[in-house]
Amino acid sequence: MQQINIHEAKTHLSMLVEKAANGEPFIIAKAGKPMVTVVPYFSSEKKPQRIGFLKGQGTVPDDFDTMMQDEIIQMFEGSE
Repeated sequence: MQQINIHEAKTHLSMLVEKAANGEPFIIAKAGKPMVTVVPYFSSEKKPQRIGFLKGQGTVPDDFDTMMQDEIIQMFEGSE
């Protein structure tokens, strides 16, 4: 993670905040001593819930693991 001194952070604050918002966090240091970490803010309201978003939209057959097994074996092994 990039460490930036306070003076440089004040001079380039807009650019640094934009980078942090795009997923590039950084540390602000004073006299070489790390003071704070700047990371992007993620609001729980903006973050979409992805788990289960297709629930109830389709089904998986019970024989999914063995579907067309004979045909697949035939393609790899050839005719016997």
